[in-house]
Amino acid sequence: MLEKIKQYIEPNRRIRIAETVLLAVFLIVAAFSFIRGTAALNKDPGTLTPTGTVEMIRDTDAEDYDEDSTVCDVIYRDGDKQMVVSYPYEEYEKLDAESITAYSYKTEEGTELFFPVENPSAAEIRENYRQVTANNLMPVFNLGNALLILSVSLCVVMLFSRFFTTYEKCWFMSIMVLATIVSVIFPEESANGVSGIVIMLLYLLDTFLNILCELLISKQSRYNFLVSVLVEITEIVMSLVLMYRFATMVVTLVFWLPIDIISFINWTRHRDDTDDDLTKVRRLKGYQEVLVIIAIVLWTVGVGYLMSGLDIRTDFFGGNRSLELMIIYLDACASAVGIANGLFIFFRLREQWIAWYICAFLEAVINILAGQYVLLVLKLGYFTNTTYGYIKWSRYINSHKEEQSSLF
Repeated sequence: MLEKIKQYIEPNRRIRIAETVLLAVFLIVAAFSFIRGTAALNKDPGTLTPTGTVEMIRDTDAEDYDEDSTVCDVIYRDGDKQMVVSYPYEEYEKLDAESITAYSYKTEEGTELFFPVENPSAAEIRENYRQVTANNLMPVFNLGNALLILSVSLCVVMLFSRFFTTYEKCWFMSIMVLATIVSVIFPEESANGVSGIVIMLLYLLDTFLNILCELLISKQSRYNFLVSVLVEITEIVMSLVLMYRFATMVVTLVFWLPIDIISFINWTRHRDDTDDDLTKVRRLKGYQEVLVIIAIVLWTVGVGYLMSGLDIRTDFFGGNRSLELMIIYLDACASAVGIANGLFIFFRLREQWIAWYICAFLEAVINILAGQYVLLVLKLGYFTNTTYGYIKWSRYINSHKEEQSSLF
């Protein structure tokens, strides 16, 4: 007997030691990334050497400002060379030149800087140097942010080791590792005055919270709703930062946050008779599914038309209005499916997994159009876990057919 206990404990000890070592490595590398990046940003650019002038062309596609704008950033390019000039809106309105003469300088370490005026001030040099350095070091900061989120993911696996199966742990960590890799390879550009580093951090946090929430739903755990509240808050912040997907943001505010709280209460009242961690689940009838589909179509057309008429612009899509309209209607459809999904989850219906499939597909299309490649990792997590959850719920329903009568 003692020998069997020892055989069980020893492998678990080795796994726990390996997890602890891995966590320490993640945290050390993350700290090193932040220290290196911060030191480089605060470094004195030193003495600049003039290297001549460059004629740069104005990138008008990246501009979309109106009278509510205070500072307008205009981008000038020459191949892979770039210069950003900030104008007050009054000056921006009068700007008609399609090109500009940029004065080129090099720092002692070889960094090339461009200015719209000759002999820039010390403050202009420092600000320009910080912007260029931040862009060059974006993968370093993204690695630090990703490893920080990855460390939190590993902590969740370690703290709740007995709650998750081996497959669930591997799936969870695989998605987060993949998100880490993609965040470094495909860094985000700044948008609406917000650094791409901050935007990427929001993407990674959204990925972590969403896959954790999805995993808890597949396990029929009512605690998914506590994580879901954090998901909603993160996605509201993302919508405000990127100035897009307002249909989803409004639905999140008026529907998802309240339904999360109500659903937690409802799921708590319908715990499984033999396993307190499980919630009883059921399925829809055919005619009910048809009514849901009709409602989704009507919502998509109505809300899409309404949102497309609002004068809300963002530089996130480079001023491409056709792309904005396409995403508005896709977002309207995704928000409709999301509402159906929320109701399915509240009523503990298996059809919520089908809604997850549709929503994941629509959001994947939006992410591709918007160039949000790291969020495609989240959609991969959706598709794989949705299949897993559908199978688990189906098995439960088939073994508890006598308990399918009550929705509440």
